[in-house]
Formats: sequence, C-alpha cells, structure tokens
Amino acid sequence: MADVAVLVGSKSDVAATKPALEVLERFGVSYEATVVSAHRAPERLQRVVREAEANGARVFIAGAGMAAALPGAVAALTTRPVVGLPLASGALNGIDALLAISQMPPGVPVAAVAINGAANAANLAVEMLALSNADLAGRLASWRREQSERIDTFE
Repeated sequence: MADVAVLVGSKSDVAATKPALEVLERFGVSYEATVVSAHRAPERLQRVVREAEANGARVFIAGAGMAAALPGAVAALTTRPVVGLPLASGALNGIDALLAISQMPPGVPVAAVAINGAANAANLAVEMLALSNADLAGRLASWRREQSERIDTFE
C-alpha cells in the first residue's frame, strides 16, 4: 500500500525527484516511485496508474521535462489529484514543462509547482492527505511551526 505514487518520465529525472521522496519520508507517508514514459510506453503507464490506485495511491506526483506529457496523461487516467512537477531540461530549461503542465484542458486538472519544485510537490501531496488524516495533519502543523520559528534565526 502506498499513499502517493511518484512517477517520472525518464531515468534522467530521478535525481531531481529525490527531494519529494525525502519530504514524504519525513512525514511518514508511504510512496511508490516508478519511471514510466507517457510517450514511449503509454500502455505501461495505464497499467501503472491502475495498479497504483488498486494499491491505495490517493495522490500522484508526476515529474517530467520538455513536453511534460506525463502529468496530463496521468490525470486523464485517474480522478485522484495529480501534482505536476516540471523538470528543468532541454533548451528552455523547464519553462516548456511548466507551461505544458499548467495549461491542462478544463475538467482534467493538474496542480503545478515550480520548476524542479519536488519538495513542494510532496508538501502539497502531504497537505491533501492530511485532510483525512488527523495524525498527519498534526505532524504537518508542527513542521510548519518549526519552519516559522527558524526564520528568526541566523543558522
């Protein structure tokens, strides 16, 4: 059982996604990470999304660069929330991915975070999960307080 399915379109995207995994681990959120291409393996992507849902995934994080088709393709296959993570790559260094993710058609939404914003993608997933998990909501509130307290220090 994994609460979050983390998908990336290429092995070259794995390193940029690590901060998301670290955030999920910090909050004790279970996840499964998979490399699957929306362009080169669409049938496998369908299977991965179906299996993730069957295994309890309630939120998807989909990271991709350039055309960034993966987040939209995942959103087309599920009604569960999808957080699109645009990754810096190619000539436009992630601007193309950000625009592709943020321009989804009506009725098939994908939340978008900053380019290489893997940590915030996971933080958003944690917030979504915390809506129905009081323990997780408490841990999230504590972490936010700790962040606030650290702002006033020079560490």
